[in-house]
Amino acid sequence: MELTVWRTFVTVCRLGSLSAAAAELHHTQSAVSRQIAGLEQQLGVALVERHARGVRPTPAGEVFRRHALATLNEADRAIRAVRDIGDGAFDRPLAVGATPSLAAGIVPEAIRSLLERAGSLRWSLLPGLSAQLHNRVIAGDLDIAVVTDAPPGLPHDPRIERRFLGLDDMVVVLPVGHPQAGRGPVHIQTLADQTWVEDNDGSAALLRQHAARAGVTARIDLTAADLLGKLALVATGHAIALIPGVLTRALRTDVTTVGLVDPPTRGIYTITPRRDPHPSAAPLLDQLTTAFASVRPAQAAHQPTETDAHAAAPALHDGSTETPHDKRCRPEVSS
Repeated sequence: MELTVWRTFVTVCRLGSLSAAAAELHHTQSAVSRQIAGLEQQLGVALVERHARGVRPTPAGEVFRRHALATLNEADRAIRAVRDIGDGAFDRPLAVGATPSLAAGIVPEAIRSLLERAGSLRWSLLPGLSAQLHNRVIAGDLDIAVVTDAPPGLPHDPRIERRFLGLDDMVVVLPVGHPQAGRGPVHIQTLADQTWVEDNDGSAALLRQHAARAGVTARIDLTAADLLGKLALVATGHAIALIPGVLTRALRTDVTTVGLVDPPTRGIYTITPRRDPHPSAAPLLDQLTTAFASVRPAQAAHQPTETDAHAAAPALHDGSTETPHDKRCRPEVSS
């Protein structure tokens, strides 16, 4: 099987359209169709199925897509490494991933500190949700990612080294003129009649769980496509929202925050591949620890490694383990 055909299949799955894949790859749609059909014939199984808006992988196709993507990423890395050597550049770029709230402040700060100590280093920063970043670390796209255990949580994967940075208190973001602006921590009951906006299921689950513990319901009446949209709706007075505390220093000037009494928390972790770690990943981890400690010194005082957690924690049903924070703060999410 040629990798070109694998790349075509992965592109079709990503775009959900034969015509869109053909346009991106500069092929005709009939050529893309022939490549997919030939791949299906070689494997003896249907890989894609049509639906009203295009195509999607079958269960077998999804399995093949994941393996094909990993293979293509490794092939691309091999090509880049050889070309770097040919150009006389032996340094390997550091690919960093982070959730949007962490990419907005703490992670760039840590990278700056790393560069001040390490000198010249090629690097990139890719924001994404924790599950997406986890998959990219496994696929070899990222050398290190900073993620959270907000719902649905972090999967246990023996290919990943996970280290705990600390806990992050969630806070409520308000428009500057809101009656609660400038006050101390408030009970969630005080905000129960407000309209809330959310941009992802994890944050919404934390909010619903926190409100339920207090015997009230948070009315999540608005949905935003991303964090920027969520903050825009707050700034213009349409709603209030739950956001990570680490984001506070990077907020726009037309919003403010108020703390919650006994706030919901989420754990912050770094994840790195166990195989072929980047030489700069460990120094960056040290800088991330320092950067997070500057925001949450009390919470970052103890940073157990995944090895420490496995030694002290009970096994879950899927064979993974949980730290004391995981056990105490893992939300019980309902649909």
